[in-house]
Amino acid sequence: MADEAGRLTRTGDTAAVEGAASRAALPARDLRARLLAALGRPGGPSSDHDLYAAPPVPLSEGGLRPAGVLAAFDDRGRLILTKRASSLRHHPGQIALPGGKVDPGDRDAVAAALREAHEEIGLDPARVEVLGTLPPHRTVTGFAMTPVLGLITGGPFEPRPEAGEVEEVFRVPFAHVANPANYRIERRRWRGVWRGYYVAPWGPYYIWGATARVLHALAQRLSP
Repeated sequence: MADEAGRLTRTGDTAAVEGAASRAALPARDLRARLLAALGRPGGPSSDHDLYAAPPVPLSEGGLRPAGVLAAFDDRGRLILTKRASSLRHHPGQIALPGGKVDPGDRDAVAAALREAHEEIGLDPARVEVLGTLPPHRTVTGFAMTPVLGLITGGPFEPRPEAGEVEEVFRVPFAHVANPANYRIERRRWRGVWRGYYVAPWGPYYIWGATARVLHALAQRLSP
């Protein structure tokens, strides 16, 4: 699931990025312990509107549509992210966690995140050890987006990008995701309002908006 009105800036060398990711691998046991500890720390919900110069009138919780996104780490401790297809009507070319809105057949946001990850990247829900959820994030598009933290089990995972929906699947090392210093705030004028948002670039990938905000909240919980 991606943020609205976005952009993608490509810089750096992909091969160098992948090499750095390989060197930054984190053992599964250590990763599980750190993520479980993060889930146990206090923290409230977040919003795309947190950094607005003049926040809009808030929607009631009943006016938000539920959604779930999967923050899944592979057997080397790398987070799975997607680049949405440039042909999509909404959020083309943006970096996102696999996920989407809760459909009528979904039990909850966790089920929605697992279903969408299966559709978008070919990740079998049976291979995901769900550790828990972070507080929901309110997006500028009116979703209450619940981040689901999980570990990919059963050895190496080879993604299968959904044709027409996902242009690329890539991985970001835990060390980058978990360090609050890797996040910064940028601003732009959107619909007549100065909007602030988090960014956390990784090599050629411009991670920003709701995705970066959710990951920043996780990084804060992971900090000692």
